[in-house]
Amino acid sequence: MELLDTTSLTGILGLIAALLATGAVAGVMAGLLGVGGGIVIVPVLFHLFSLLGVDEAVRMHLAVGTSLATIIPTSIMSARAHRQKGSLDASVIKRLMPGVVIGVLLGGIASQFLSGEALTGLFATIALLVAANMFRRNTRIIRDGMPGPLGSGLIGAVIGGISSLMGIGGGTLSVPTLTALNTPIRIAVGTGAALGLVISIPGTLSFMLSGLGEPDRLPGSIGYVNLLGFAAIVPMTMLCAPLGARLAHAIDPALLKRLFALFLLATAVRMYIDLFS
Repeated sequence: MELLDTTSLTGILGLIAALLATGAVAGVMAGLLGVGGGIVIVPVLFHLFSLLGVDEAVRMHLAVGTSLATIIPTSIMSARAHRQKGSLDASVIKRLMPGVVIGVLLGGIASQFLSGEALTGLFATIALLVAANMFRRNTRIIRDGMPGPLGSGLIGAVIGGISSLMGIGGGTLSVPTLTALNTPIRIAVGTGAALGLVISIPGTLSFMLSGLGEPDRLPGSIGYVNLLGFAAIVPMTMLCAPLGARLAHAIDPALLKRLFALFLLATAVRMYIDLFS
């Protein structure tokens, strides 16, 4: 594979353009689907880091950590837009938050012991399973409403743990979970956007700390968070997240679910190709 030449003006401009485009698409997806944008950012950064010649052992870790950092401002913008439209259930967030925080911290610890290939495989597999569930004509309703404190804590821990390992904001898992608990899709999307903030802050700190001293990182990185990628992506995600939120309220809920599933399916296929090529 030919590496990207960042010593030339063309190569630098190409890299910046790719990061800006990634931020724009991630922002729209964050507002539209409540996914925090990480489901877009992680595979793109993984590919870009490959072109930059980043060592395979830390490539996925850098993509995940940088993605989590970008989700912080994106989630704020997306959640604010959904709250203004009344599609954010604060009571659900309060019930899930303790478990989510615990799950994120455990996921951050686990990431130190997982290889880049393991993280890539996890990302692709979870995305594929969630896509298959969302493609169902009628999402299976497990129960009507949230379970008790213990059940809500366990659900939050699973969402937080897997999301932090995948570098996503939580909507990828919380949206189908909440719809299975008979939550309207727009409320599930808005609530998932807010959960992204709960996941991304401790998740980012964890990846920053776990990558300190790693010799194979890109220049301009703190731990496994690359500040250059963060600086290029975030302005576009913040600009485009409100647009995605407006689209979410203009699109039929059934179509919204299909778009969510198609996007996850495409992501899973791409990641499997990267994993086995």
